Amino acid sequence: TGDGRVNMWIAFSFGSALFAGLTTILAKCGIKNTDSNVATALRTIVVLIFSWIMVFVVGAQSGLASLTGRVLIFLVLSGLATGASWLCYFKALQLGDVNKVTPIDKSSTILTMLIAFIFLKEDITYLKLIGMVLIGVGTYLMIQKKETEVKKSDGKWLIYALGAAVFASLTSILGKIGIQDINSNLGTAIRTIVVLAMAWVVVFVTGKQNTIKSIDKRSWIFLILSGFATGSSWLCYYRALQTGPASIVVPIDKLSILVTVVFSYFVFHEKLSLKSGSGLLMIVAGTLALLF
Repeated sequence: TGDGRVNMWIAFSFGSALFAGLTTILAKCGIKNTDSNVATALRTIVVLIFSWIMVFVVGAQSGLASLTGRVLIFLVLSGLATGASWLCYFKALQLGDVNKVTPIDKSSTILTMLIAFIFLKEDITYLKLIGMVLIGVGTYLMIQKKETEVKKSDGKWLIYALGAAVFASLTSILGKIGIQDINSNLGTAIRTIVVLAMAWVVVFVTGKQNTIKSIDKRSWIFLILSGFATGSSWLCYYRALQTGPASIVVPIDKLSILVTVVFSYFVFHEKLSLKSGSGLLMIVAGTLALLF
């Protein structure tokens, strides 16, 4: 039914948020003693295997024969944007605290919603506008706190975090267009090939391939677990995008910030100030407003 279909894309959106939050924490643990580009390339192998297993489990491989050039172009572009976003994001995570990087990365929500309104012709409502304002102000409050802190240290993580946000927004829109006419699992698997190729090109260009042999057992475990979490998040995310509006799916997915903040408190002992906590509440309130 129509209601059942709506409930499903909302459920997949929340599933994506949960696994995305776990991805950040597991990846942070895995890249502590590993080059971030190498870590991204290695964990993408896990994502690729996981995504293609899902393709064959649901029997979506038959869709390969009916792929059009237009769909492939958008999937490749989406994969390139994802690769760029990942490389920036995990470099930022390696340089900065989780609670510093995550709010900036999640600010891609606003840009994605604006693009969805303009280019995908999705409906604009008062509640969506209120949600956007709340998310924007909430993100600003969290970023403000982080920027004052970073003056005491190296601020390179900020540049990478902003880059991750911009590319993440492009990923969502390009992915939405690319999976409209194919099975979402197949679309995810195809674009993961592009991400993997891009990640390894960067590894060899930067000459970091020799560092793989020095990765310790603990880092390997966290990188593999992070890859599985990413694969699960992607499968949920693009399934939700296929049937739900990008201007709502994307903000729900960004609720992974809640999972990230909670885990970073217990795992890394990172705490939020009153201002940052207020900003987080506004982001959550703005996202929930979109569901109405």
